[in-house]
Amino acid sequence: MSDTPYILGLTGSIGMGKSTTAEFFRAAGVPVWDADASVHRLYGFGGAGVHAIETVIPAAIKDGAVDRSALRKAILADQGLLKRIEEVVHPLVSADRQNFLDSHLGRPLVVCDIPLLYETGADSWLGGVLVVTADKDVQEQRVMDRKGMTREVFETILAKQTPDTEKRERADYLIDTGLGLDHAQSEVLSLIERLKGK
Repeated sequence: MSDTPYILGLTGSIGMGKSTTAEFFRAAGVPVWDADASVHRLYGFGGAGVHAIETVIPAAIKDGAVDRSALRKAILADQGLLKRIEEVVHPLVSADRQNFLDSHLGRPLVVCDIPLLYETGADSWLGGVLVVTADKDVQEQRVMDRKGMTREVFETILAKQTPDTEKRERADYLIDTGLGLDHAQSEVLSLIERLKGK
């Protein structure tokens, strides 16, 4: 048996049930690395991302951590800022992911939960990609039910993401979360069994 696990990428547009699907993998004992959680750790007090952000935009640091709302405002005010932030933060996120992978050698399967998977070209180093999807109406209802969500914010987020139709076409595996949680969980368990042998 190989020491290197099969690395499954997990992605899906906003409101498609990606976080819930990641939890199904965790509940089944599969280690999951979460790109968003990694950034949160890096931006928290004492995180490696704090110094990196400080070099680009000192005003976004408050009490030894990154103030995400100050950072968002700065990015909106300066078109070129996001690219500079990505240049200093992406290597730290990659290092965090590598630490996760190194600590799970010998496991048959690990999952990397990456919201902007196709957008960042992550599919090039993954063993395969699972896309979670749902009908547009289901997606919209889930997103608009979120606290503080507006139509404008929803449209802005969608505009930054690869369209769901394209994700479906590029996916190696697909789970329709609109068919209910039991269906999604059963699909996850079945996929785990298939991938453990790869």
